[in-house]
Amino acid sequence: MAISRAQLQKELVPGLNALFGLTYKQYPEEHKMVFETVTSDRAWEEELKLSGFGLASTKSEGAAITYDNAQEVWSARYTHETIALGFAVTEEAIEDNLYDSLSARYTKALAKSMAETKQIKAFSVLNNAFSSSYLGGDAKALCATDHPTVGGATNANRPTTDVDLNETAVENMWIQIAGWVDERNLKIAAKPQKLICTVNDAFTAERLLKATGRVATADNDIAAMVSMGVFPQGYMIGHYLTDTDAWFVKTDVPDGLKHFVRAPIKTATEGDFDTGNFKYKSRERYSFGWTDPLNIWGTTGA
Repeated sequence: MAISRAQLQKELVPGLNALFGLTYKQYPEEHKMVFETVTSDRAWEEELKLSGFGLASTKSEGAAITYDNAQEVWSARYTHETIALGFAVTEEAIEDNLYDSLSARYTKALAKSMAETKQIKAFSVLNNAFSSSYLGGDAKALCATDHPTVGGATNANRPTTDVDLNETAVENMWIQIAGWVDERNLKIAAKPQKLICTVNDAFTAERLLKATGRVATADNDIAAMVSMGVFPQGYMIGHYLTDTDAWFVKTDVPDGLKHFVRAPIKTATEGDFDTGNFKYKSRERYSFGWTDPLNIWGTTGA
């Protein structure tokens, strides 16, 4: 279907004072604050988790040393999607001197739609972080209480009972992350880096991270999470998070949430010989997902 003069009747009338509805401001590219962006030159990308060694054992005099085995554990695969959108303008609309105005207005609208789509695709990873329908390489949801290890332990990157954003919940999150271990149950020095919350929790986050004393209490205590620098990268509002009381914490564990770019965004225009319509399109190819789930801690809220 093409944009025709029937859809643009008012724009053909002399003396039109203003056109509006296409110039609203957009939020910045929030996915860049959550995902690591990597260029891809393959149809899909795969990343492999390895297991190191367990604890060393005491060797008795004259006895043989103990040997251990390293191994591959599981892999995460990123399958790229092609995202495209376009519009067409009839030959008659172009003849009636609408080409320049249509091109300027609707190519911007096209870019806005492509950008919004990318944010929704990106944050769907967090919006589905607790769903058993979206599993990672270890056959668990992104945020789970029982990510398995080769050594038989489990790591939890969500609380057993989901909680709203508050001081106690942040303290328990910090303690839980400090207890993580690797595949052979050796301790991981993981640290929280950034709080990710919805707009509904924005004021709570501001109070928690900027207060000099404890929030919502008469106790004359310092704001421990501020003095300890629990969130060195502060907090961000995820405007594309759909659960209004869910919140997440990005950690310093590497190879976590990733955005693979297979083909960056391209725009093209072309005339159609049969109809005389003029076509515009935008296309890009990418994937969003996660490799190591310990890059994120999350809860659905109470």
